[in-house]
Amino acid sequence: MINICSFATVMGVFSKTCEYAIRSVFFIAHRTASGNRVGIKEIANGIDSPEHFLAKILQDLSRRGIVQSAKGPNGGFYIDERGLKRPLSEVVEAVDGNSIFTGCGLGLAYCSETNPCPLHNEFKAIRNQLKDLLEQTTIADFSESLNLGITKLRK
Repeated sequence: MINICSFATVMGVFSKTCEYAIRSVFFIAHRTASGNRVGIKEIANGIDSPEHFLAKILQDLSRRGIVQSAKGPNGGFYIDERGLKRPLSEVVEAVDGNSIFTGCGLGLAYCSETNPCPLHNEFKAIRNQLKDLLEQTTIADFSESLNLGITKLRK
């Protein structure tokens, strides 16, 4: 299985916000698999993210139902069974929108099938592969590789 965080960082595909969102979702899924909840400080430390910035990201993901949160002494973030079945594309779209799946590799507004940029066809193939990967891979799929120690979330 491809390490999507490494791929994204090398390719510069996702925004920094999206990178933190994906890594935090994986971290939460991994740490809450046994039914526990995880606090913001632990998540930020676990994925090497600024806590204040991450809090805003998680608040948005919680509003969208991708992660759940509970207040109080036993509160924190967690992902339920329904959330684990969500494709990674939903996390990306929640943070960065769908332009990663439709946009030009050079960022040109005029690029299209009828007016392609120099990278259009090659980038379109890569973009479609990335879209397929993110749509076909669930949060639980990556959580499993974390549980087995195959993948890591820190740089």
